[in-house]
Amino acid sequence: MIIRRIVFFISLMIGAAASQLPEFAQQYRQRLGGAIDEINRMLGDFDRDAASNGMDRPAGVGRLQKNNDPFVQSQGARVREAEARVSRLERQLQDFSQAGSFSRIGVLARDFDPGIARRAYQSFEPAVPLTLEGGTIAATGFAAAYALLKMLGALGRRVRRRSTRPGRVHVS
Repeated sequence: MIIRRIVFFISLMIGAAASQLPEFAQQYRQRLGGAIDEINRMLGDFDRDAASNGMDRPAGVGRLQKNNDPFVQSQGARVREAEARVSRLERQLQDFSQAGSFSRIGVLARDFDPGIARRAYQSFEPAVPLTLEGGTIAATGFAAAYALLKMLGALGRRVRRRSTRPGRVHVS
């Protein structure tokens, strides 16, 4: 009887934890938008500096990368990295906006940015899942945990019964 209560309690805790996935995805999405805005601001600053010197972004980056100074060359590489990152993040944000409520978790799992995810987790504040999505995921987490724990318990009992059968030699 006590094992059933423990299984139920653990399943309940896993269900509650699973219910937080939609909220985490929401907070990640907000940080994603902020990161895109900040990278675009930095690229805009670079574009204005390049334009004030009669160049566009590709010409400005090319000039930095052709410079003999390794520090200046690295700045050109950073602009290229920022362009690639903002492009990837914008695609992910578009995927989030096109995804249905349950699909958003898949979008997060498929192509998350580790830095953004880490900062979202550091400031994550749990929320009560009052949405269909949160409630369904909580129930699914509970059911999966409950079924897994019940299977593990049955397997443990079966192994225990086999090892205590009469006629078996126990080696200590």
